[in-house]
Amino acid sequence: MNNNLPWLDPARTQLLLDALAQRILVIDGAMGTMIQSYDLDEPEYRGQRFAEGRDAHAQHEHHGPGCDLKGNNDLLSLTQPQIIQAVHTAYLDAGADLIETNTFNATTISQTDYHLEHLAYELNREGARIARECCDAAEARTPDKPRFVIGVLGPTSRTASISPDVNDPGFRNVTFEELDTAYREATRGLLDGGADVIMVETIFDTLNAKAALYAIGREFERRGARVPIMISGTITDMSGRTLSGQTAEAFYYSLRHAQPLSIGLNCALGASELRQYVEALSNVAECHISTHPNAGLPNAFGGYDELPETMAEVIGEFARSGLVNLVGGCCGTSPAHIRAIAEAVRGVPPRALPVIDEKAA
Repeated sequence: MNNNLPWLDPARTQLLLDALAQRILVIDGAMGTMIQSYDLDEPEYRGQRFAEGRDAHAQHEHHGPGCDLKGNNDLLSLTQPQIIQAVHTAYLDAGADLIETNTFNATTISQTDYHLEHLAYELNREGARIARECCDAAEARTPDKPRFVIGVLGPTSRTASISPDVNDPGFRNVTFEELDTAYREATRGLLDGGADVIMVETIFDTLNAKAALYAIGREFERRGARVPIMISGTITDMSGRTLSGQTAEAFYYSLRHAQPLSIGLNCALGASELRQYVEALSNVAECHISTHPNAGLPNAFGGYDELPETMAEVIGEFARSGLVNLVGGCCGTSPAHIRAIAEAVRGVPPRALPVIDEKAA
């Protein structure tokens, strides 16, 4: 990662750095939870473009009626962009400073599940473009409050560290090179669409994240410029480790070389369960700290029940304890959660960055 490259948009990056120095910034909430509230069916996911016989490339790639596209939320950036726009706008109106693109599964690897891998670049570009338009519109209404687009790179549906076959521990169903290729294409689309920041998020396998950071670095080199990078891992259970076995501190040290704008944790656990691990990161990280937890632990039906005021109270304590710089919500959260969280951290000073001894470093 060449951190000597200039910023792609120096003015926008400086606005973000200035905002982080002044206050705790608010990230948006769940995209999937909001999309589920629309109760879309198969034809609505397909839209006009992917209706039977409408898209020659799709038909060639076996997207006939036998291949369901329902559940492919990233595709809605192409087939139902007004829904994605409405979700972004709702979070901006609730007080979000940063909006995540609808691109969590928009890599060639994850889109293979729908035989739509050829759309990866377009999905990322359009996901970023829609978010950019929404942020620009919100910023025009409140010029004193800049809004930023986080270009999201999800973990993909595969892991480079763990065998999916219990009978063959040495087997891998993806390589570092394949991850690099997929992440580079996605990064290119996100930057072309107008992302201010790239975030590698919901990391359960640090090797996947290393491939993503390598790919991002290669794309920055190709452009001769860069944007800030955010990194967010997921502690998968109460063991306090990622799926690939690292503690929060080890996770940070494994990725510290990228010199990210922030590192943090999201998903899997609720805010109360994440607190000790956020504190562990805060104790060691030389960069900003982020967290966007789930709305509590899932119930028996896989849903999330934690009320906005309950979640906001916990995250407000994170802020008052000086642990965080960016906060938001993941699975089960809504604009109501983000509004409550924004109010809970309003006026609370952000976590101070540690003073680094350059000679010791």
